[in-house]
Amino acid sequence: MTAHVHNHAALTKNQSLVFGELSKAEGPLSAYTILDQLRSEGFRAPLQVYRALEKLVEFGMVHRLESLNAFVACSHADCEAHSAAAFAICEKCGQVTELSDAELDGRLRELAKQTGFSLSKTVVELRGLCAQCQQAA
Repeated sequence: MTAHVHNHAALTKNQSLVFGELSKAEGPLSAYTILDQLRSEGFRAPLQVYRALEKLVEFGMVHRLESLNAFVACSHADCEAHSAAAFAICEKCGQVTELSDAELDGRLRELAKQTGFSLSKTVVELRGLCAQCQQAA
């Protein structure tokens, strides 16, 4: 597993720009949204964005939300210490909240180990309604 890049100076220009877009975003962004937002910075092809995203995910700075086909900047400074990341995704307003829990991480590792599975990483996506949308209903 690659160590988390704490020093943003170690990132390439494209990685820094993509991470910057995700960091200031209100929610998850698709690769094509990132591409559109970075055209003025010289981004022309989806491959440029995907390469940067691939490395940022590898570094533990960004998470991919499979069900949304979108990406979010990691909101936990110590995220690289965990192999599991969990996200609560509101099906009404689209708000995404990153959840971090060492017990969940440990339990998932134990479950995998019991079945002889070698776990490299886990992304859990919880779908439902956030507190605000529940109150509005």
